[in-house]
Amino acid sequence: MFKQRLISGIILVILAFITLYLGGTVTLLVTAAISLVGSYELLKVIQKEKSALGVIMYTGTILYYMLLWLNLDQFTVPLALLILIMLFSVYVFTFPKYVISDVAISFFSFFYVTVMLSCIYRIRALEDGAYLIVLVFLSAWGNDTLAYCAGRLFGKHKMSPVLSPKKTVEGAVGGVLGAGLLGLLYGIAAGHFIASEYSLMGVFAVVCAVGGLISIVGDLGASAIKRNYEIKDYSNLIPGHGGILDRFDSIIFTAPIIYYLLVLVVGL
Repeated sequence: MFKQRLISGIILVILAFITLYLGGTVTLLVTAAISLVGSYELLKVIQKEKSALGVIMYTGTILYYMLLWLNLDQFTVPLALLILIMLFSVYVFTFPKYVISDVAISFFSFFYVTVMLSCIYRIRALEDGAYLIVLVFLSAWGNDTLAYCAGRLFGKHKMSPVLSPKKTVEGAVGGVLGAGLLGLLYGIAAGHFIASEYSLMGVFAVVCAVGGLISIVGDLGASAIKRNYEIKDYSNLIPGHGGILDRFDSIIFTAPIIYYLLVLVVGL
């Protein structure tokens, strides 16, 4: 199991590196594909992945990424409204085939998976995006790894006993501080190839620490959904890791937070 997980992890890292290195259309298409698979996995939880609701959501995801590709962000809200109207139309005209929770979760998948994951592409599309995108993974996966280490060494107080018995407050603090430290170190290195009026060392440290903190919500949130529906993994797509939502659960929350911190707060 460990060997399988390790090999899958290495392949994932290589694919991620190639995708993000190439940028542009390649990053957009790969991110769109990940969003489609993630939406499928979430709808599969409620057994609606092959329904009319699913078709609407997959179509909505494709249209959303087309808008990104064409730089037509101003049509994102109208698209979301159109998706909601179409979902309700199916709900009404096929009643009682679906219940309102089916509609709610389907619409939720558009923002939770598609819109939030698209921030990976949005960050990569920024000036110096090839370097800035690294912050997402330092925050999410760095926090996860360092939280595990801190929890093993110092963990005493359970953070969420029912939802995730092994996670501790000490581990969470260690993960956030560790993510901030990784950001600081990366800021020192990035200062050689990113021109900025700010101290990248301080900016990246804060951005990674905040991203690491938010990633905890993403991780626990994905676990909560699985607990609600009594499933172990969202799928078995990635051997040893589960599905897209199992592997990208923290990144789903980290990517948009880091994107808006960089764009709205720092102005990079």
